[in-house]
Amino acid sequence: MPRPSPIQIRGLTRTFRGGVVAVNQLDLTVEPGTVYGFIGRNGAGKTTTLRMLLGLLRADAGDARLLGHSWWTAPAAVREQVFYLPQQVTHPSWMTWEDLTRYAAHFYHRWNAGLARSLAGRWNLPMRRPMGRLSGGEQRLMALAVGLATEPGVLVLDEPGAGLDPVVRRDVHAALVEALLRVEDCTALISTHLLSDLERLATHVGILRHGRVALEGTVEDWQQAMRRVQVVFPGTAVPDGFEIPGSLRSETLGPVHTVVLRLTDPRAIDGIRGIPGVRVNVFPLTLEELFMELHRGSGGVPGGGDEDLGRPGELAAADPDERVGTRTDAAAAPAGRERGW
Repeated sequence: MPRPSPIQIRGLTRTFRGGVVAVNQLDLTVEPGTVYGFIGRNGAGKTTTLRMLLGLLRADAGDARLLGHSWWTAPAAVREQVFYLPQQVTHPSWMTWEDLTRYAAHFYHRWNAGLARSLAGRWNLPMRRPMGRLSGGEQRLMALAVGLATEPGVLVLDEPGAGLDPVVRRDVHAALVEALLRVEDCTALISTHLLSDLERLATHVGILRHGRVALEGTVEDWQQAMRRVQVVFPGTAVPDGFEIPGSLRSETLGPVHTVVLRLTDPRAIDGIRGIPGVRVNVFPLTLEELFMELHRGSGGVPGGGDEDLGRPGELAAADPDERVGTRTDAAAAPAGRERGW
């Protein structure tokens, strides 16, 4: 019997006060061994989705499962296989590194004390200074070191690079890759605005908009096929009715028609190149450039209309602006378990 996907979300919905729909009938599946980048603008529903997945917030409707279990009822043996890093890391201010690792070791059968010490040394973490006297970046690195030392099978990371300088972020990426290789079919769901960082890590990316996955695919496919095509006509205007089929976004300015599309075969635009006097320029897109292109103008993909995204459901008239709190302790205990100190 095949194993269930490590992360399965079906019809997940959450509405806040005033009828603001933060997550709207969201479907998402992350297969074993996948590093899935979960991206979107502020208010798109990313953190709310992760909190429902981790049992920190109840959904109004739908189902979210990690390793085949709802996190509201998952047994401890399953919980300890998941590492969750929230946006805002908090530990008791009196705890030192030694206090934190001694505490965490009680919860995990696969606790790797040597790996924890190695990561702490690698990132020059103060071993005896209380948490309350550490910078936000140092606290985040401590949470990452503790979480990775549990040798998890699933990583759920909300802005893992927040507050870290570019040099440290690059080394954190290396540590995450090592963690993914350490456990067979290790799977990661990463929400971040640092898209250039994500491009180095992710195998798949989904763009969240108004609480639904608007567009998803493999990073390799996007890098190889997603293009911005600029068609420049002679004269002062683009001919009436001109369009390029399959475009995700189009824009016309004077004699210049620009589209973003998936261009798997460059010969597909040979017909346009053959129009007398026309110049055609084709540009590759980074993940960040693609994200920006899809959110230009009205803030959405094709023409700003959600009906073009192929997902059903009524949307709130306004973008979500009442956010659930994101403050929770870092993963010193199995993911999703609220702790009192």
